Amino acid sequence: MQTATNLWPLLGVLVIVLGFVLRCNPLLVVAVAALATGLAASMSLETILATIGSGFIKTRTLPLIILLPLAVIGLLERHGLRLHAQNWIARFTSATAGRLLIAYLFVREATAALGLTSLGGHPQMVRPLLAPMAEGAAESRFGKLPQALRIKLLALCAATDNVGLFFGEDIFVAFGAIALMHTFLLGAGINVEPMHIAVWGIPTALCAFVIHAIRLYRFDQRLNRELQALPRTSPATPKATS
Repeated sequence: MQTATNLWPLLGVLVIVLGFVLRCNPLLVVAVAALATGLAASMSLETILATIGSGFIKTRTLPLIILLPLAVIGLLERHGLRLHAQNWIARFTSATAGRLLIAYLFVREATAALGLTSLGGHPQMVRPLLAPMAEGAAESRFGKLPQALRIKLLALCAATDNVGLFFGEDIFVAFGAIALMHTFLLGAGINVEPMHIAVWGIPTALCAFVIHAIRLYRFDQRLNRELQALPRTSPATPKATS
């Protein structure tokens, strides 16, 4: 005899989807979703608030871990980190935005494969260093970039970090996703060693590197094609504030 499963607690998932589609405040969406899930599961309001508070207490150091690096990066940017990064990369006449990003992709993927996933990242590497260096390499050759190409370049910087991390960390045998796949396959009656799963992540990582490197190379060609015909304008030099 089968027992009926209460699916009403899944209303919280619907609340989250609708909240993000309507672009509501994320904190408000999550709080409403938690209340909807708890009430649908027949939990009292006191129990819901106690559960939320208990989860907050257990992760109370998380805001410090997230905000402290941002404060350090912001202080470095205030004292000219982006300016120095742009000036340094502009010294290399052979450097292009595509070549720089391909080199970063290789380093990011290789270090992630060794488990060093914290060496890169958007707040601590892409925004303060990689993006201004790629922008400086392009502007040293073509002058100030049109806004559309500049936004495309910044997006490629973020995408390069994502691709390198995502496909590189799947090679590291102690990564959580490897353990998850191993457990899932065991549940399906397939016994595969975690090392084998990690080894078979290498061809995927190589393909990801080649495909994204081609995208970056084609972006370099696009810059050459679209900007060579335009009159060269000197890049605006940002000023470091003290």
